[in-house]
Amino acid sequence: MLAFMTLSAHYRCSRCGTRSSVSSLTWCCPGCRGPWDLDFRAGPLSLEALAGRTGSLWRYAEALPLAGPHCSLGEGRTPLVRLTDTVSAKLDFLMPTLSFKDRGAVMLAELARRLAPRRVIADSSGNAGTAMAAYCARAGLDCTVYVPEGTSAKKLEQIRAHGARLTVVPGDREAAARAAREAAGEPGTFYASHVFNPYFLHGTKTYVYELWEDLGGRLPDTLVVPVGNGTLLLGAALATAELAEHGLIPSRPALVAVQAEAVAPLAEAFRAGADEPAAPAPARPTLAEGIAIPGPPRARQILRAVRESGGTFLTVTEDAIREAQLDLAARGLYVEPTGVACWAAVRAEPPGGGTVVPLCGAGAKTGLAAG
Repeated sequence: MLAFMTLSAHYRCSRCGTRSSVSSLTWCCPGCRGPWDLDFRAGPLSLEALAGRTGSLWRYAEALPLAGPHCSLGEGRTPLVRLTDTVSAKLDFLMPTLSFKDRGAVMLAELARRLAPRRVIADSSGNAGTAMAAYCARAGLDCTVYVPEGTSAKKLEQIRAHGARLTVVPGDREAAARAAREAAGEPGTFYASHVFNPYFLHGTKTYVYELWEDLGGRLPDTLVVPVGNGTLLLGAALATAELAEHGLIPSRPALVAVQAEAVAPLAEAFRAGADEPAAPAPARPTLAEGIAIPGPPRARQILRAVRESGGTFLTVTEDAIREAQLDLAARGLYVEPTGVACWAAVRAEPPGGGTVVPLCGAGAKTGLAAG
């Protein structure tokens, strides 16, 4: 019988080490306001044991901190397709809500379902909000999503269609996050933060478990990942560490993080050799709205994960994003501007060896980037 973490488990502050029960609705460290990590040790997997299991991310049960599926929509197991001789793309825009955020959202919704709060709130530039709205609908949970003004109309329509309340906040992405955090302190509120709650990261790490399975028990030399708040990158770092710990991969791949040149606080800190950005970046407009995060709360963790993997940071211009979106569309793949950032970064000069890039969100959610 598999052993699953119960709700008597504990959060641990990534900054100061303070602990709190998962059963509480405390969304961040009460002392330093840092994001939570999770005291959880994944069990080993084998390719043979996966045969015949459910065709979703819940097939990796030993590696997940919650048993499932309960509020599942069949998320995960997205295709891996070749773009060049050395670069392949994982089509995470084929998730139920058309973005990779479903991987983490289903974990947060399942956790909330068990905690039975009065309401769930989330903040998002769009994709995380649509994912939380959908999975809360599936779980029968009252949901409110805070988004910044300027969020894609198609994403707002999707959030409303799932029955969530929508609060449009004047200002940028950080303004929406501040408004949600203020509301998170109200009694009976579960803050489904894809940034502060580590269950989200344990959902996104299944991206790498799927690669490991699809590649026959190995990983590519390089994983190229878009980074704003870093939820996919940190999930990838979790998975590669777990697979290495259990001797399931001979070495860990390099993590290459991609940011839009317009808003690149982590890339700048990396190049300066700093542990974290000295200050939030200016909130400049960019087509890659989903990774335009001026001050990521997990900045230290992201920079450390990239350095420990032997990876690096790359930045992409607005013109490169437009060109990459059109190039993928010409190959039959219609992806939103944020979702093409990694292909924009590697299409001219791919890293050596095998490389995988994620295509994270569907073009149908935003349309073509304006020229």
